[in-house]
Amino acid sequence: MSKKRHRRDRKDAYYISDLDPMHKLMPYMLPGRTANEAVVNELLDLTAVNAYLETKNAGNDDFKYTLFHVITAAITKTVHMRPHLNRFVHAHRFYERKDITFGFVAKKQFAEGSADTLIIMKADRNSEISVIDQVHGKIKKRVTSVRSEGGKDEAGDIMNPLSKLPRPLLALLVKTLRGLSYIDKLPMSIKKVDPYHTTAFIANLGSIKLSATYHHLADWGTNSLFLVIGEKKKRPYYDDDGNVTMRDSVELGLTLDERIGNGYYFAKSLKLIRDLLAHPEALDLPLEADISKIIGWENGL
Repeated sequence: MSKKRHRRDRKDAYYISDLDPMHKLMPYMLPGRTANEAVVNELLDLTAVNAYLETKNAGNDDFKYTLFHVITAAITKTVHMRPHLNRFVHAHRFYERKDITFGFVAKKQFAEGSADTLIIMKADRNSEISVIDQVHGKIKKRVTSVRSEGGKDEAGDIMNPLSKLPRPLLALLVKTLRGLSYIDKLPMSIKKVDPYHTTAFIANLGSIKLSATYHHLADWGTNSLFLVIGEKKKRPYYDDDGNVTMRDSVELGLTLDERIGNGYYFAKSLKLIRDLLAHPEALDLPLEADISKIIGWENGL
């Protein structure tokens, strides 16, 4: 995405100037991101996703496609089509992020005592690779790297020495970093490995059999969206005649900074996620592709 340059643009985002008076005042009246949390939960039927994954994984025993890959791909496509979700409020101004990026945590080994590592994924807008293959390939590359012996952990390389500083010095350093962030001078070496400087932080709690569907935002960084993926399990679904069937489903918890959009915009965005998971074949097209007919949105958003 390219926009006309503005003197207030950041290195990672475009300045948004066409705001109504209420939104211009909100960063001053309600400055903290945690004071502006809007929480949405959605229960999703996975019937179509299960069939889709079975097809994608046929003959694939190396690094299988998973529900996490499908949901991440759906969020990637949703943010691309609904760009207000890529906005953030910082230094009392509104911005729209230049890139679509996601952060998540991966264990270095499948063991309770294993260390966690932070992973950042950036979507390639102009890639001819399908959204799902792009997400799957990028996650495979990073996860395989950090789980291999000697795999580079850029976030850990920065945090480890900082965590050993005396408390007064560490507090002063973090205060300085906040000041640098306010004037857009925070080093890119920190931004590029920090999930709180991404479009969305995604927590796949279902992978550890945890059913929680809420996580708070943070006043550090620029992250305006936190997505929690719950546990996949069978739940009852009723038709109009009262008949019940048990289907695989998953609950998503979405925490957003309500200043970046309104309830109607969030509701339409959530519907898009739901329709993408009902028609996951739409994720087999590149990010820029028109999928309106596939998901039944011929009349637009």
